[in-house]
Amino acid sequence: MYPGTWQILIIVLLLVLLFGRGKISELMGDVAKGIKSFKKGMSDDESTAEKPNEPKVIDNDPQATTATRTETESRKVG
Repeated sequence: MYPGTWQILIIVLLLVLLFGRGKISELMGDVAKGIKSFKKGMSDDESTAEKPNEPKVIDNDPQATTATRTETESRKVG
């Protein structure tokens, strides 16, 4: 039992009367902006996924970490 043409026409007419043409066109414009934003986000994700991540280098210099600790500790104390 699908709606007939007259039923669809009556529903569209009621929607236009309730919301007005301006509100419906504004709503459709917002939907279009949302779709464009979604597509842009998906393409950005694909472009970042294609770039290989550079390995992170961890510096294991114990003197550098000790020097930073003493500087921060002296600031807290003094």
